[in-house]
Amino acid sequence: MKRAWSQLLLIFIGVPCLMAQPARQRAEDKIEQLAGTAQEQSMPEGHHNHQEPVLNESVNPENQAKLLADKRESEFNHHLAGLFVAVGGIFILLQAALGKRWTLAKYIWPASFLASGIFVLVWSDTELWPFGGRQWLEALQHNREVLQHKTFAVLLVGLGSIEWLRVKGTLRAAWSGLVFPLLAIAGSILLLFHQHEGGMHGPSHMDLMAQIQSQHLSYAVTGIGIGVAKGAAELRMRGRKIFAKLWPTLMVALGILLMFYRE
Repeated sequence: MKRAWSQLLLIFIGVPCLMAQPARQRAEDKIEQLAGTAQEQSMPEGHHNHQEPVLNESVNPENQAKLLADKRESEFNHHLAGLFVAVGGIFILLQAALGKRWTLAKYIWPASFLASGIFVLVWSDTELWPFGGRQWLEALQHNREVLQHKTFAVLLVGLGSIEWLRVKGTLRAAWSGLVFPLLAIAGSILLLFHQHEGGMHGPSHMDLMAQIQSQHLSYAVTGIGIGVAKGAAELRMRGRKIFAKLWPTLMVALGILLMFYRE
């Protein structure tokens, strides 16, 4: 039993750490590559290297490289969070079959929210300590995007914790069944006001912002659907079984949408 729990912990805590390190390394390598490429921009037109796009001619090479690294980091964070959400939804749909063979299967989906929340809390803004030199308190006070990222992380950890206790049987109060729907809806609405600062430069920055807002809108609509369906599944009403299948299906859909996030 202890071995099974250690394997579960390795999957949901160790894997994000292993995946995040190569992503950061690729971003650092890209900074060096783009910085070297930027030096060729001052060469005659015939000698330009067009392998890397110029993000904005008014931005110096160092800032261009930083913007590209931030873009890669943001996309990776969305993709990994989406993977966790999709895995959680899949295990809910397969819980009846898997639960007969593997007793820990019921913990996978709340663990997916916990792992996603911990990942977003720690790795969503690597300019913060311990990865960067910026202090958390200062960033939370002066950077709305950082504050929103950490708020989303707290919501995910809260959802995962409550549902873990419910699955375990420790928490049986009637109100606990409404926590997930309410937080899911609240988080989805908050997403509509999410401020994204990275990459908002260059002649096409308005198109990029419209693209990001469109993606956020699809996440918010799907998230609200998850919250409503989950709340309906908790009530004693006709069609409850349909909603019990609908909300994890929407979770899988949300995870797939996140895994295709682009900036």
